[in-house]
Amino acid sequence: MPTLIKRLASLSRNKRKKMQKILIIINDAPYGTEKAYNALRMAMTLQKEHDEAEVKIFLLADAVFCGLPNQKTSDGFYNIERMLKSVILKGGEVKSCGGCLKVRGIDSLEFIEGVKLSNMKEFAQWTFECDKVLTF
Repeated sequence: MPTLIKRLASLSRNKRKKMQKILIIINDAPYGTEKAYNALRMAMTLQKEHDEAEVKIFLLADAVFCGLPNQKTSDGFYNIERMLKSVILKGGEVKSCGGCLKVRGIDSLEFIEGVKLSNMKEFAQWTFECDKVLTF
């Protein structure tokens, strides 16, 4: 019997850590302030340092411009498109507010691969489901 108890104790210690869902909300345009840059730095660091982090990003208001492809930045300057692609490649989910896109007249444009069109209902669902919510 003691062997069974030891095995069970070992199994519970080795049990995978619970995934932690983290929602990052970006409100500002990709350039002009460093809010989008800092939000994506946080997302990338969470993915790098914590295997149990499930990162979700919601682009709201002027941040919907972050999801546009072919961003040209000066050498040595951060590039939001590359940063978003990095988050997506590492399993992060990125959604963009459809109403915000529409009001800015860019809802028919092509977006970075992996950035999905969304709405307030999905945004509310993500907010409800996530363990932590960060806003930038």
